[in-house]
Amino acid sequence: MKTNHRIIVSSMLALTLAGGFTSCEDYLDQEPKSQVSPDNYFTDASQLQNYANRLYSETDKEKAILPSHINQYSYGIFGEDAGTDNQIGVTADDRYTADRWKVDQTENKKWNFEMIYRCNFFFEQVLPKFGGNLDGSENTIGGDLGEIKHYIGEMYFLRGLEYFKKLQLFGDFPIIDKTLPDDLATLTEASKRSPRNEVARFILSDFDEAITLLGDEDMATTRINKDVALLLKSRVALFEGTWLKYFKETAFVPGGPEWPGATKDYNAGFAYESGSIDSEIDYFLTQAMDAAKQVGDVYAASLTTNTGVVPQLDTDPANPFLHMFAQEDLSDVKEVLLWRQYARGLVTHNVNAAASRGNYRIGLTRGLVNNFLMADGTPVYAHGSYVDGDGYYKGDKSIADVRANRDSRLSVFLKEPGQKNILFELDNAEGTDVVAEEPYPLITLGDERGYATGYALRKGGSFNRKHYANGGGYTAAVCFRAAEALLNYMEASYEKNGSLDGTARTYWQTLRRRANVSDDIDKTISATNMSEEAKTTGALIRPAVW
Repeated sequence: MKTNHRIIVSSMLALTLAGGFTSCEDYLDQEPKSQVSPDNYFTDASQLQNYANRLYSETDKEKAILPSHINQYSYGIFGEDAGTDNQIGVTADDRYTADRWKVDQTENKKWNFEMIYRCNFFFEQVLPKFGGNLDGSENTIGGDLGEIKHYIGEMYFLRGLEYFKKLQLFGDFPIIDKTLPDDLATLTEASKRSPRNEVARFILSDFDEAITLLGDEDMATTRINKDVALLLKSRVALFEGTWLKYFKETAFVPGGPEWPGATKDYNAGFAYESGSIDSEIDYFLTQAMDAAKQVGDVYAASLTTNTGVVPQLDTDPANPFLHMFAQEDLSDVKEVLLWRQYARGLVTHNVNAAASRGNYRIGLTRGLVNNFLMADGTPVYAHGSYVDGDGYYKGDKSIADVRANRDSRLSVFLKEPGQKNILFELDNAEGTDVVAEEPYPLITLGDERGYATGYALRKGGSFNRKHYANGGGYTAAVCFRAAEALLNYMEASYEKNGSLDGTARTYWQTLRRRANVSDDIDKTISATNMSEEAKTTGALIRPAVW
């Protein structure tokens, strides 16, 4: 019996060991659980969404594709125009000092293809599974077809927007629509810069794909949507059309005298796809008008109401236009086409605290302020001197005088000493970084709480103290608004035709009424003196987008 027992035990042990070796071999053949290969990913709509979400949430402001989608999004409100004729900071800019425009010796993050690579990687993995027709008829990805198309559309939008940033920075730029190996010869070949108008056409084609794919799904406006794609298409087309028009016959335009691209053999025989520079200009301006009108006609009657009033008592009714930039949820604000939601204690910013002070020491210029019309639609210079005025325009000896009888967007957003910045939850201990009453501009204060100019913005400031924890603000970030579409159409219409058509005039009057400015635009046109306009240097149309 003992012998038989030993035989049975030995046999069982041998079987166990054999089974162990078999399972070990099977285990070694498996892919690591912490890593999922691309072949096994991108097989479900939720995985496409997750990949897109990671591009939405990029926190490096040099890499983030979407404006206002970095944690400290105050840069987008207070700093985007710093160093221009609209805004100025306190840090010296070497480019305006003779022989002092320095070349950065660190890595140039702007000449960076990481986000373009990430978009191209997505397309290489997803499009073969979705099918080449982009209509979903050959789709093998699991999940709702409308959602799948939507997330692919988002990626086309994101690549187009990233390429637009490169177009603005560099003009001529390499067009790369696939991932590249880490091979010097391949990368050198791919680094050839395409003419800027071809880059712009590539961007428009990405937005066209996005517009087609985004149309089937009604997503929350915290996600990219068809109207946003149309808006950005109009922005890019207007940008390129006006660039080509005003830099025609210079080195800044392909085919122009001394254009650097002409010396490159790969541009030999360069010719505009449309036939000529004038046809190319017309093409882009037509594209801008068409895309802008598709948005403008839908939203022109739904722009956020502006009462023209800055509430100063907790019993005063809110001004929806002012509140649009300082509320936690923008889902019901139709004008806002895309916004970012922040969350208390999770993803926060410091916009509110900055808006109750000096806007991170970035202030408006006098030139921009003087570009805002009077409420009767006439320019400031039609009313005496800038300093003294004529009684209707009260001059600019004080901010109170500057704000009086003006385009209400200026009077709403330009803070005045003595105004209350906080009206609600005055004792909320979370609000640790707030100035309850606006002081005279602290221009001599040297830290980040000081003021750069006497013109400080209220935009982005909440009237509730709970939003003023240092670095802990959680009001929503406006990303894109439909009002821009009206402006884009107006400008493209005039640049293309030399006059304003009926749609452009209607859009202009709509924006004027929202600003509580006379909608007699012909009165403004007849009172405009271009030699006086040149003195203020600010962009004539820029204030309207406020």
